[in-house]
Amino acid sequence: MTRDYGRPPRAEENRASVEFRLRELSEAGGLRETVTIDWRGNLSSFDVIEMSVGDLYYNPATHRIRAQRSHDADRDLLLEADPWSAESQAYLDFLLKAVPADPSRPDPEFDKLADSLVQYGQNDAGLITRDGVLVNGNTRRAALLQRYGPTQVMRVGVLPASCSWGDIASVELALQLRKDHRREYSYINRLLAIDELVSQGVALASIATTFRTTQEACRRDQWVYNLIRSMVRRSEADGRALPLIAFEDHAEKLRELHRKVAKEEANSPEKADLMLELRLAAAMLGFSKTDLRLIEADFQGRYLANALPSGLQPVPSSAGAVRIPGLSRTVKGPSDAVAAARVMTDAVLQAKAVSSAHLPTGSQEAVRAADTLRAYKDAFESSLEFAGKDARVRKRKQAAPTRLADASQAIDQCVTDLVMSRASRSLDEDAFDDAVAKLRRSLGKLAIEVKRTVSEPGDETSWLIGLLDKGH
Repeated sequence: MTRDYGRPPRAEENRASVEFRLRELSEAGGLRETVTIDWRGNLSSFDVIEMSVGDLYYNPATHRIRAQRSHDADRDLLLEADPWSAESQAYLDFLLKAVPADPSRPDPEFDKLADSLVQYGQNDAGLITRDGVLVNGNTRRAALLQRYGPTQVMRVGVLPASCSWGDIASVELALQLRKDHRREYSYINRLLAIDELVSQGVALASIATTFRTTQEACRRDQWVYNLIRSMVRRSEADGRALPLIAFEDHAEKLRELHRKVAKEEANSPEKADLMLELRLAAAMLGFSKTDLRLIEADFQGRYLANALPSGLQPVPSSAGAVRIPGLSRTVKGPSDAVAAARVMTDAVLQAKAVSSAHLPTGSQEAVRAADTLRAYKDAFESSLEFAGKDARVRKRKQAAPTRLADASQAIDQCVTDLVMSRASRSLDEDAFDDAVAKLRRSLGKLAIEVKRTVSEPGDETSWLIGLLDKGH
């Protein structure tokens, strides 16, 4: 259900101004600028007028900065309670200018947009309700307001008087997802928008079309969003929790994690759970996507357990049986290894939540969280170093058999080519003879190295070594 944010303080005044300008356009006749959008399932065109940016309001329901609102919990509460106050509108203005992954920093992309507006002017019209609420063009309004002040005019299309907050959400989402908009949605805001459509009962096929993607990609995004929500809940401690924007820079890691978990679950759900927990912890500790690829289900027992200091060794609570809510049934809980990994991941998430809370520098809680994160990171770092070495060793061990298998496949294809050339009498016999000579020399060199390397040759390897004895 879409929330109704009510009407802003200057709603009636803006509505009168909008009606007056629309009437002026109609009476003037001639060509009029319009903006065409998908309106309630049909393409519709709406007249464009000019409004002073100081008379317009930012849309409190905009999907563009939905996740970023949690940056300042107190200001977010005020925005939720009174979205039209000067303080709330100023907070929206601040977020529209900030880096999505870190709202404490100004966004260079916003500065580029502002510079473009100064140099080239406003190319595309925004879109407003008759109350003066911006449905599209919030960031452009922020840029014009910053560079020119509240008296600067902005070209905006005007939606019908019957426009509801449900219409506002649908129109804004459709417009912002066009490939030609200037600033794309951040990753988390995209996930939030998909989840909102799913909760409204929109078919997955329609959502995929809206986002210009596939249904499978939408399912993956749902999985990732549910995972993030779970991590936020697990990070809660002493009234603090990780904000959604803490996951903004982890898009590629989470997408790849979804593929890996889906593949592993087909073989062993328990191994998939164990790998998931370990990779989540590593991701929150700041390790790269390539580092995460080294973490398999055996990472904890094989490497990490020896690297963790005694004070951080996870002690799982008794897994036992888990009761299914609403039913008089129980199912087997997670294994000790999975339970221990979850305890460790929870500790990382909770320490990360404290470190993200902007506590006073040097406070006991902040220092403790920083020490915890540093200790876990050091343990993961040394464990990943060993895992990387083992991975390189395994790769070297697998290289020779893999190359030989590729050569066999090429020879099999050569057999097929010979059959086809016989039918058409197209074989270059001299070239083929030269190629066989080269193969013979290569097999001889291979046999020499096999004899030196393989201490206990099997039957087939013995056959290859035997070529040396026969003088081949």
